[in-house]
Amino acid sequence: MPVKSIFAAALALLGASSALAGPVPIGPAATAFKVGSIRVVALRDMINAVPNDASVFGPQVGVPAVSAVLRQAGAPTDTLPLGVDALLVELPGHTVLIDTGLGPKVGGALPRSFAAAGVDPAKVTDVLITHSHGDHVGGLLTADGGLAFPNATIRMAAAEWAFLKSKPDNAALAAAITPKVQTFTPGAAVVPGIRAIPLPGHTPGHSGYEIVSGKERLLDIGDSAHSAIVSLAKPEWVIAYDTDAKQGVIRREATLAQLAASHERVFSPHFPFPGVGQIVKRGTGYVWQPARR
Repeated sequence: MPVKSIFAAALALLGASSALAGPVPIGPAATAFKVGSIRVVALRDMINAVPNDASVFGPQVGVPAVSAVLRQAGAPTDTLPLGVDALLVELPGHTVLIDTGLGPKVGGALPRSFAAAGVDPAKVTDVLITHSHGDHVGGLLTADGGLAFPNATIRMAAAEWAFLKSKPDNAALAAAITPKVQTFTPGAAVVPGIRAIPLPGHTPGHSGYEIVSGKERLLDIGDSAHSAIVSLAKPEWVIAYDTDAKQGVIRREATLAQLAASHERVFSPHFPFPGVGQIVKRGTGYVWQPARR
């Protein structure tokens, strides 16, 4: 589907004013594909509608510059709809979930997306967290505060666990998940077939996860890029979500350059669902090439 059609459809699904900011409930979805012999499923949780007001995208360049990039891609210029999605990986002896979305307290569809995938959340053995922002850890708990994945070990970089616990708003979450958390050092093999890739800048312990089966690879890039248009066309632009803006830019530029050169498949939780494709070099920036289904 052309980029213009993808973004027009996403905005139509918001079901509200295009100036709306914040998470927007959307129906469940599960899209399965293969990485070598491994079954992988993209799971939808919500959409985050971000207004084009320079509060998140383009704080250093302003609204007109962001609008010009969106317009050139054939996308609406008032709102940037970002997916909030997760990735399920079925390995021998492990059922792995990478990130958990915003969660049921704000209307997240992840539990229903699990049902659409035919997988019981109780079967999840490992939850891998790219970083501890609410749209990635909110689904760790049920609406009543219980563990959403009661039989899973929750894995994240040691620096990210420290970062999560440093935030007072995370006190209840940290208390609930502490017995389940196991930390790792950058670059660790977290489960057989999945390796953590250090991508600091967005948060101190921000990690990608590379899934390997035979000669095939897929990298979950976490929040290395947010908008499939703006983050790729202008990777040098600061995004307000990054904890360390300078390091975030450096890491984003390096990661995109590497992925464009290697042609490795990518999963991006904030790109249009199902968020699977490749980064392609174009001019001084990049474009998103969704995988064919």
